[in-house]
Amino acid sequence: MPGEFFDDEDSAHLFQLVHMLQRSAMMHMGMLQDTEGKVHYNLGETKAAIDTLSMMKAKMAGNLTPKESTMLNGIISELQLQFVKAPARQRELENQVAESEAIRETFTNPKDGPSEIIADEEE
Repeated sequence: MPGEFFDDEDSAHLFQLVHMLQRSAMMHMGMLQDTEGKVHYNLGETKAAIDTLSMMKAKMAGNLTPKESTMLNGIISELQLQFVKAPARQRELENQVAESEAIRETFTNPKDGPSEIIADEEE
């Protein structure tokens, strides 16, 4: 693994940990499905993962190679950006789910489903 991308085994292990926190944050922002294919929104968990990565960055200041520092900064910045966008993404998903439920209801119980008048026959 070290020869592939990272300079040494410690760097590879560090970024395995970073990647676990990154995946957790992304999953709790609805960007990745869990192992059962479900989408979750838990911004408290997301914030905890981002805060942990930021703490690690502060505690490791001066001990990272330029490549490691650049990678860690990029991951934290991207997660922070996605964190800001997460509530809108959650609303969009909820609207899609509500829309698909309405469509399903229309086909299951056509008399009870939503309807609209497409054309007025009066002339």
